[in-house]
Amino acid sequence: MTVRVGVIGAGMIGQDHIRRLTEVVTGASVTAVTDIDTARAAEVAARIGATAPPTGAELIASPDVDAVLVTSWGPTHAEHVLGAIAAGKPVFCEKPLATTAEDCLRIVEAERAHGRRLVQVGFMRRFDAGYRQMKEVLSTGSLGAPLIVHCAHRNPTVPESYHSAMAAQDTAVHEVDVLRWLLDDEIVSAQVVTPRATSKRFAHLKDPQIMIFETSEGVRIDLEVFVNCQYGYDIQCEVVGEDGLVRLPDPAAVGIRTAARHGTGVLQDWKDRFAEAFDTEFREWVAGVAAGTEPTGPSSWDGYAATVITDAAVRSLETGETVTVDMKPRPAFHGGTA
Repeated sequence: MTVRVGVIGAGMIGQDHIRRLTEVVTGASVTAVTDIDTARAAEVAARIGATAPPTGAELIASPDVDAVLVTSWGPTHAEHVLGAIAAGKPVFCEKPLATTAEDCLRIVEAERAHGRRLVQVGFMRRFDAGYRQMKEVLSTGSLGAPLIVHCAHRNPTVPESYHSAMAAQDTAVHEVDVLRWLLDDEIVSAQVVTPRATSKRFAHLKDPQIMIFETSEGVRIDLEVFVNCQYGYDIQCEVVGEDGLVRLPDPAAVGIRTAARHGTGVLQDWKDRFAEAFDTEFREWVAGVAAGTEPTGPSSWDGYAATVITDAAVRSLETGETVTVDMKPRPAFHGGTA
């Protein structure tokens, strides 16, 4: 079957995913597009032969929509995801699942009450080939128990609208999700320290930040978030175990020798770095919807966990203290024991 997808949110990421669903992924078509900017939604919809319902609720209710993709402004996510669950339609929600832990829990409970998983959250790193290779190595146990994780998340620059809390909420949230998955372990505390600030930042921004997390098994994670590093978009991850380590590979790039130097280029944009991961993420989601199976990607519980952990990091940034992650017991519906 061809999965008919309705897209709520026609901004940059929404249009990129529409392109992906119409030009890259087989077995899917975008049949409806809506946005708070109705003129933009109509223009995008006209390009692909889709309809442009005036509201997200009408798009979700449309008989021409089998599954919903939410790429709208973060504070609207909970409303649209809950609407899709109520309609019994699979829903892919770009991060964040919701902007508050309370709304995330509402989604978790609505999905549990429905009786089957419908929600997938857009943490694309679980679909990156390098991270998947790391997961395979760690799953064999050949490195022994993980002890330490070293990470870095660097952007060349950020706009003036980027504020200090976004280092956790919008940037480090990707490491938070992928490390919970890699380690199969839960983060229980967060601490944020701020070294000397770069002169390349806007004055209101604390940059770089060093985030220190501890897991329930005692693994220590240090994460450098540096969003004005100037030189490129650079993602690093190394897991140190009792008997060895595994390191995330840099993206493949040709070596260049010129002017007495030998080097490789550095990517400048997250869309380029994780383009294949995005493609794989949607291929697998569409295939699952077509087969009628529950999604296997990041769940609503993973969206809740990421929100609670980044909330703790923001509190640590504000207070200077190590903050305990106040997470509810994981329900059996989402693989827990509660």
